[in-house]
Amino acid sequence: MSLDVVIVGCGGHGREVLGIVRAVNAAAGAPVWRVCGFVDDRPSEANLKRVQRLEVPYLGSTARLAEQPAGTHLALGIGDPAARRAVDRRLSAYELPAAVLVHPDATVGPDAVYGEGLLVFPGARITTNVTLGRHVHLNQNSVVAHDCELGDHVSVNPLGAVSGDCRLGDGVLIGAGAVVLQKLRVGADATVGAGACVVRDVPAGAVVKGVPAR
Repeated sequence: MSLDVVIVGCGGHGREVLGIVRAVNAAAGAPVWRVCGFVDDRPSEANLKRVQRLEVPYLGSTARLAEQPAGTHLALGIGDPAARRAVDRRLSAYELPAAVLVHPDATVGPDAVYGEGLLVFPGARITTNVTLGRHVHLNQNSVVAHDCELGDHVSVNPLGAVSGDCRLGDGVLIGAGAVVLQKLRVGADATVGAGACVVRDVPAGAVVKGVPAR
């Protein structure tokens, strides 16, 4: 029996989440997930048309989640960690579980530990002894190496790489193509800019960029 899921967010990230769901179903040869539709409080007209082309209904604002059965899962298609955390907190009032979605072209180590809402996009690689918090998003072709710990609502953007034995606090954003070298710490709500190379610990809330990242 398939599980129901509602995708939160009609933007590009949310529509990419739909791609994960469809790939999971195709790989299984059966409908593991049934997408009930999208919800979004402020969808643009362009994104509504894009959702329509995907032949998935737009259900309305997030208030429509109150109508969903208790077993309906949520997938937060929101790329920005701070926004995702805020929406996660607000939607907790509906007491709906969060879906864990792993694209079949991604790999997750057998001893990985992760919270609700993990989204792993195509080509992402999670190796061994990795701990991931709630609503972590690992985007296309990103890497999280051995013995790492990532807090809640962390995003590793496409081609980002987190080397072995690193610690990323809650809400960290690793930009596209950025690298965090081994055994480093990136504090909560810090942002590592696209293409940066982190060679020393990053304080909480900091924004660093460049090679080496400053």
